[in-house]
Amino acid sequence: MTLPIDDLHTVRDYLRYVSSRFAASPLFFGHGTDNFWDEAVQLVMRSLHLPLENNKLFLDARLTRDERALILERAEKRIADRTPLAYLLGEAWFMGMPFNVDERVLVPRSPIGELLQSELQPWLGDKPVHRILDLCTGSGCIGIGAATVFEDAEVDLSDISGDALEVAESNIAFHQLEDRVRAIQSDVFDNIQGQYDVILSNPPYVDAEDMASMPEEFHHEPELGLAAGDDGLDIAHRILDKAADHLAPGGLLIVEVGNSWVALDEAYPELPFTWLEFDQGGDGVFLLQAEDLRQWKENNSQ
Repeated sequence: MTLPIDDLHTVRDYLRYVSSRFAASPLFFGHGTDNFWDEAVQLVMRSLHLPLENNKLFLDARLTRDERALILERAEKRIADRTPLAYLLGEAWFMGMPFNVDERVLVPRSPIGELLQSELQPWLGDKPVHRILDLCTGSGCIGIGAATVFEDAEVDLSDISGDALEVAESNIAFHQLEDRVRAIQSDVFDNIQGQYDVILSNPPYVDAEDMASMPEEFHHEPELGLAAGDDGLDIAHRILDKAADHLAPGGLLIVEVGNSWVALDEAYPELPFTWLEFDQGGDGVFLLQAEDLRQWKENNSQ
């Protein structure tokens, strides 16, 4: 199709045009936005390095030809290739903060961010937090988000993927947290040393059936970060097996398992999972206390 680069001139023009194109296309929205208007606003404004809010001042600003061409190119690629918008922009937002992302990592979208913004209350109580582990970190967004909440804590970002850790390291530097946050290459707990007050994880948890039926946008993301066997629990089993060894007394384990939560709950009837609820949407996140995990391991070793 012929692109209307000579017919559209202002930010307002491009917001209208892109939103119309998205509304008429069979896109899936679930990588940072959940509707065509928010997706269009994010594409247009962030392509121009403008704010997503308080931006009315710019609506009638005229764009250069290069700016118009970039917006149209990204909009058409979003539609034709079903590429998640975050990959087109090279950024995603999590806990109100920007993160570098590309196709080496999943697009940040975990509800664990909402939990961190509440400082893990009421479950943490008055326990001080000295060390945090973000297991299967991907872009590093959960661990870096935790570091901004718990400003005195040291945070380790762990992932099996060296490619993902390169992205995580770029985000450590971007948020100027090199003094407290480090990246570690590890297959779950294999290279993890010591104990942590909080272990957070958004591991691969998509089962085989869901992998086969996912919208096309998800197939741009690394399969290593999504697929976890027939029941989606391959990594969750390994986390539960070793987490007690790496939790300090009074520590918390918080793990997202998405739609696989039913299978996990049925697989561990003796574990007192707390399944968390979120005001901003999302489910399938459990919390376990260190002492409950240790008691469960002791009972199963007898």
